[in-house]
Formats: sequence, structure tokens, C-alpha cells
Amino acid sequence: MHSSVTVTGIEGLPLIQKGDDLPQLISERCALENGDIICIASTIISKAKGYSRSLCDVSPGQQATHIASVTGEDPRFLQVVLDQACDVLVETPFTLTELPFGHVGVRSGVDASNVEDGLVIVLPPDPMKEAKEVRESLLRITGKECGVIVTDTCGRSFRRGQTGHAIGWSGMTAIRDFRGDTDLFGRTLEITEEAVIDEISGFANLIMGESNNGIPAVHFRGIPKWTGHDNIYFRPEEDIIRKALKKM
Repeated sequence: MHSSVTVTGIEGLPLIQKGDDLPQLISERCALENGDIICIASTIISKAKGYSRSLCDVSPGQQATHIASVTGEDPRFLQVVLDQACDVLVETPFTLTELPFGHVGVRSGVDASNVEDGLVIVLPPDPMKEAKEVRESLLRITGKECGVIVTDTCGRSFRRGQTGHAIGWSGMTAIRDFRGDTDLFGRTLEITEEAVIDEISGFANLIMGESNNGIPAVHFRGIPKWTGHDNIYFRPEEDIIRKALKKM
């Protein structure tokens, strides 16, 4: 990797509404070059595409009502969480779920912040598709080949605090694979795989902020290409944490 990378928050984006053209809005505020990477908060993609639910239209079921009786949360909110999930790994003290596209996160990534009262934002159902669409639109508008990462904030096992994680990407691989390379002493690396898209997303989240910063997209320049693969999610049979949670 290069020793110098430029990271810039894309300022001046309006409050995103359903139907807004995100690639156009971004390209008007950011001069892109080939090889740049744009990180976009999943929230504004969901807003632009209308991925939201009105709580007044939600009728909580038995599982949501039970969880709410323990956590004190709105059972309608929890029903939306369950509706988005394909598997529930933990119910309480927080609801940890798997989404159909592979991501595991608290409350299915459903978000009630920075949105009108009574609405909740859900994650895009296919973040990989969303990242590809933005990348192709930026290429059409600007003529520049850029990478795009869709991010969400998540907690981490064994540590406090949230960081940015990639849930969709296009124009790069998720993992930089060092297996087969050698270390400084000539020994062959056998297990080292670097989640580059998560490292980039984490830095992007530092710029975006978590409250009222109003910077939902971040521009990276100077990150060289890498080679690897996209298998960022463990398969269920190799995920020891999932197995342990299922035994609880």
C-alpha cells in the first residue's frame, strides 16, 4: 500500500429524499480520478431508494413482543428487525441477526436516527447491487473508473464502540490475500488475509461521524489496487462464534 492517501468528506450533499440521484449529487461535489474509491453510508442509499418502514403500519408478532418485554424496546421496531433477518443468533439483551446477503449485525441494521419520526430505515436488501449501480453511474457521468463501498456501522465482539464495516462493494475485492507471499525473513505466509474494504470503511466512518455531521459520503485517493477474493463472510460450518451462540 502507498504511504500517502487522501481522504476527503464530500460536503454539501442535501438531505437525501426518495428518488434522489446519488451518483449525480456526488459527482457534482467531487472531482473523480481513475482509481478513486467512494464510501457511501447505507442510510442515504436506503433513503434514495425508499427502503424504509412506517412503524404505524407494523403489527408486532409474538417473538417481537417477547423480546420487547425484556429489552424495553418498541415491539414494532423489533418486528421490522425480525422481518429483515433470515436468522436470529441472539434475542437479548440485544437482537443479533443475520441478513439474507450475509451480514451479521445488531438489530438487522435497522436505524431510527436521522430520519423522520415514526419511520425507520432498513439496510438495502442487495448492497452489492447498489454499489455496482453507483459505480456504473459514476463511470457514465464522469468517465472515471472508481471503486464504491457501501458502509454501515457495527459493534465488534470483545470491544466497545462501533466502527464502519463494508456491506457492499464494487470495483475491488473485499479481501487482500497475502497467502503465498513471504515475510521480511522469507517465510511463506499461510493464513494472512486483510479485510481492506472494512479498513477503508472504518476510516470513512471517522469522517462521516455518528450524529449530525452531515457527511454521508467520503472520497479516497491514493489507495493502490490489490488482489484477493470476496469471501469476507465465514460459511456457517466454519464460523465458531455462530456455533457457540447457537448453543446459548
